[in-house]
Amino acid sequence: MNTTNPLEVLQALVRCPSVTPAEGGALSLLESLLAPLGFTVERMTARDDNTPDIENLYARAGTTGPHLMFAGHSDVVPVGDEAAWSLGAFSGEVKDGMMYGRGAVDMKGGIACFISAYARLLEAGKVPSGSVSLLITGDEEGPAVNGTVKLLDWAASRGERWDACLVGEPTNPDLIGDMIKIGRRGSVSATVTVKGVQGHAAYPHLADNPVRAALAMATALMTPPFDEGSKDFQPSNLEVTSFDVGNPATNVIPSSASFKFNIRFNDHWGADSVKAEILRRLAASAADPALRPGRDAIGYDVVWSERPSHVFLTRDNALIASLTRAVETVTGRVPKLSTTGGTSDARFIKDYCPVVEFGLVGQTMHMVDERVAISDLETLTEIYQTFIEQWFANAVAA
Repeated sequence: MNTTNPLEVLQALVRCPSVTPAEGGALSLLESLLAPLGFTVERMTARDDNTPDIENLYARAGTTGPHLMFAGHSDVVPVGDEAAWSLGAFSGEVKDGMMYGRGAVDMKGGIACFISAYARLLEAGKVPSGSVSLLITGDEEGPAVNGTVKLLDWAASRGERWDACLVGEPTNPDLIGDMIKIGRRGSVSATVTVKGVQGHAAYPHLADNPVRAALAMATALMTPPFDEGSKDFQPSNLEVTSFDVGNPATNVIPSSASFKFNIRFNDHWGADSVKAEILRRLAASAADPALRPGRDAIGYDVVWSERPSHVFLTRDNALIASLTRAVETVTGRVPKLSTTGGTSDARFIKDYCPVVEFGLVGQTMHMVDERVAISDLETLTEIYQTFIEQWFANAVAA
């Protein structure tokens, strides 16, 4: 295979059905591609209770600093209705200048482009002095328990240290060069269960309807807004994502009602302070006497998700400037520096080194007929190649 051609690399990767948590042959393929390029490749399997075992890959070329890491994931989301795809979901086929397949954009395309960028530097005799590594997980689209978190810890325990990281997630809304992600909002999720007393809907005085309180408490979490945003981040936003009483009957007052929520919070908050504000709002709503006139106080439980995501902002000017200049050199566009969107594995990497995210256009990710323009693969490869050269030049000069 010609590793300088990102289309060939991506087609081979897409043809590996690596739906989380299956490795699907993707990491074995990467190992076969990276070893001839001078990378020392290691595989590690991470395990934890009540979660699938996950295979991960770490590859490094070079033994000295400065050290640049590329991070990504080889796992993909399920294909959905495969019959609805114009071309096979794992075919990697090309039609009208587009390559189709699950993971083409999110994010096997980014991996393919980085490998091709490095292969071109090697072919041209321009491999920078220092080290380049790839940290590839198979658990980004899953629970993210046995992936990047444990792979980073495993590598760091072996003495690995990184000066900067580029995550190849699809960051661009419309065109390659639109946007670089330099941070992410934090994320906290929980389930609230409100207790009541089951009874007949025609005799409400003999029951205690938890739905009334649950609706009021959910509303109290969503309004008023938590803040109006900050210099670098959008306003914090809480969404109720599920509401359930487990009751198929229309004439029965349920014994409990529960709802789930997720908040994406900016740098006005930390995980602990936003939790405290949520608890304050729930308590204030539950204490409203109008909800249960003449009755006992509302009983409820809050169960938090095990691991919140913390807000972060990368302030490494050399890293950001190197990528910005590379984008502008190749595309002529000055990318927007953004903290929008959801979470990514950058939330774990930021504890080890400065991190930014830049990849393909994300319009078709997770969709039926996920696809990428062949021209975009070439553009991103050129950007990555230019970025590698510029980042190492800046790092050595510093």
